[in-house]
Amino acid sequence: MRTNLWATDKWGLIMISNQMIQASIDELKSITKVDFCVIDMEGIVAAATFDNKDVSQELIHNFIDSPADSQIVGDYHMLKILEDGEVAYVLISKGTGADAYMIGRIAVSQIQNLIIAYKEHFDKNNFFQNLLLDNFLLVDIYNRAKRLHIVSNTPRVVYLVEAQNDNDNVSMELLKNIFGEQPGHYLTAVEQKNIIVIKEVSSLDAYEEVEREAQVIVDMMNSEAMLITRVSYGTIAGELKEVSKSYKEAKMAMDVGKIFYMEKPINAYNTLGIGRLIYQLPINLCRIFIAEIFGDNVIQDLDDEILTTVQKFFDNNLNVSETSRQLFVHRNTLVYRIEKLHQATGLDIRKFDDALTFKIALMVVNYMRYIDSLE
Repeated sequence: MRTNLWATDKWGLIMISNQMIQASIDELKSITKVDFCVIDMEGIVAAATFDNKDVSQELIHNFIDSPADSQIVGDYHMLKILEDGEVAYVLISKGTGADAYMIGRIAVSQIQNLIIAYKEHFDKNNFFQNLLLDNFLLVDIYNRAKRLHIVSNTPRVVYLVEAQNDNDNVSMELLKNIFGEQPGHYLTAVEQKNIIVIKEVSSLDAYEEVEREAQVIVDMMNSEAMLITRVSYGTIAGELKEVSKSYKEAKMAMDVGKIFYMEKPINAYNTLGIGRLIYQLPINLCRIFIAEIFGDNVIQDLDDEILTTVQKFFDNNLNVSETSRQLFVHRNTLVYRIEKLHQATGLDIRKFDDALTFKIALMVVNYMRYIDSLE
C-alpha cells in the first residue's frame, strides 16, 4: 500500500510523513555529524537518528506550552517547528556546542519548508478535485486559483486513465514519473478506478499533442507495468471554469469507448462519432428502435462467426472479395453467411441502407447491454 506524503492532524495542521522527516534528518546527519530527533504534538517520536528513550513526554509538553522558541536541556537543543504560527513538531538537536544549535535551526527550516511545499500540494489537489466536481462558485474559482498561483487562462485538457487489475496503485506512481517533473500538470482522483491528469497544452487546437501524450501513457503503462490501460480525454479548455467540462467529456469518452470501441485504447471526446449520439439516447427509445427493425428476431442471439464476418465486411467497405480473402474463406462461404444473416434479420448487408441499419443496430444493442449491466 502506498504511504501518503502528508496527512492532517486533529489540529488541522499538515503533517508530512515520518519517512520524509527521517530521510531529511538522515541526510543532515550524514553532512553535519549531528544527531536529531523529531517529536510530534502527541509526544510521539516521528523520526530520529539516535536513541532517544531518555527524552520524556513531560519535557516535550512543557517546552510546547512555553513561549520560548528554543530551549537547552543538558546536551539537547530543543526547537519548535511551526506551521502558520502553530507548533507542528519539536526538533531536538543533540550536542553541547553552538554548532548543534545552528544546525538544529537549519533542520527546522528544512522541515518547515517541506511542510509548506506539501501543504501547497494538498491545497492544489483539493482545489482541482472540487473544480472537477463543480463545487465552486465562479468567483471562488479565480480567487482560489490566484491564491494558489494557478494561471487561470492557459489551455488545459483532462485525461482519464484506467488501468486494469492495478491493485497496488502502480499506475499512479508511473504517471508521477511521466508528469511529476513537468510544471503545470496535476494528478488527482475523484473515484477509485480512474486517475485524472490535468495537463497544460500549447494551444486550444493542440489535439495532435494531446493524442501523442495519451499514447505515451498507454505505452508506458504497458511496457513498465504490463497494465492494460485505457485513456480518454475531453476537449481543450481555455479557462479554468471549463476544466470540469473537459472532465465530463473525458468520462463520457471512457464509457463510449468501452461500449462501442473496445479495440481502441485511446478515445477522444471529439472523435466519438455516432457512438456519442447513441450513448445519449434514452434506453426506452433504443428498445423501440430494435423492436421496429427486427421484430421478434433477436439480434443478440447471432453467433460469433456471423458477427465476426459482418464486422470484417464493414471494415472492408462491403467488399466481398477482400473480406473472403482476409477471413481465409471461399467467396461462396462468405455469401452463404451473409444470406444466413439476411434470413435471420431481414437485412441484406450487401446493400448500403441495410448495412447502415445493421451497423447502428449492433451499436444500440451493445449500449443496451451496457445499461443492463449497471442495473
